Amino acid sequence: MNIYVGNLSYGTTEDDLVSLFSGVGSVDSARIISDRETGRSKGFGFVEMGDSNEGKAAIEKFNGTELDNRSITVNEAKPREEGGNRGGGFGGGRGGNSRGGFGGGRGRY
Repeated sequence: MNIYVGNLSYGTTEDDLVSLFSGVGSVDSARIISDRETGRSKGFGFVEMGDSNEGKAAIEKFNGTELDNRSITVNEAKPREEGGNRGGGFGGGRGGNSRGGFGGGRGRY
């Protein structure tokens, strides 16, 4: 079971998550999501537990509890949406096009 853990302190580590969640059951992995550019934690992560009953018990036990002086949010992770739109908007990213203005293009991201 994949579990979302939010409102984490920027100092919380993956080992901290493993230590916390292993008190309820077997932890397959823990991952803190970080910003690509700065490497700084984004304040959330994911814990993978092999047994769904242990995962549900962890959600009930830890949601709203404190970790590193922060009240954390713990719930079942939603599947990632594939093919999301990451561009568009203003300006476009095609360069050389003298039309300028809004819309079109693919954006820069």
